[in-house]
Amino acid sequence: MAAQTEESDTAREQTKAEQDVDQVRQRSARDQQRLDSGAVTSPKDLENLQREIASLAKRQGDLEDVVLEVMERRESAQQRVAELTERVGSVQSKIDDATARRDAAFEEIDAEVATVTKEREVIAGSIPADLLKLYEKLREQQGGVGAAKLYARSCQGCRQELAITELSEIRNAAPDTVIRCENCRRILVRTSESGI
Repeated sequence: MAAQTEESDTAREQTKAEQDVDQVRQRSARDQQRLDSGAVTSPKDLENLQREIASLAKRQGDLEDVVLEVMERRESAQQRVAELTERVGSVQSKIDDATARRDAAFEEIDAEVATVTKEREVIAGSIPADLLKLYEKLREQQGGVGAAKLYARSCQGCRQELAITELSEIRNAAPDTVIRCENCRRILVRTSESGI
């Protein structure tokens, strides 16, 4: 934006400088025409007119130098604008690509959430109401995890190894007995990898 503003400012400056040169050029041409026409007969007026033409020529040269300097600055600003525009386009392309990938990932996640939610509803329907109520209560208390796998004699919820007496009680409990971790109070899920 700063580069575009600089380019716009130098364009206006160039236009003004060119208009100034044109005004001086036109005035000089008018004076030269008056001189060449012979309409001025007084030697003093002729001398003044010649001095003014010379002064206008010097002024025109100075103004043309200003125009050239402004044109160089404008060209530099235009190159900067082109370079930055290209960079912005490149960055925007990367943003668009990242946004498309993010949106695709969101769609994938949303689809997975919908599938898992349906599966959960089916499974929750087969669990006794009092056990489901206990699980939901523990889940709320334990940051979203109400049950944990018992793996190699450790609760995977709190990562604590169970005492030998607890393991003995779990080993002797019926398969449908609800077992809870003594440390974190989560429901323990027993598998073949439980180590009991």
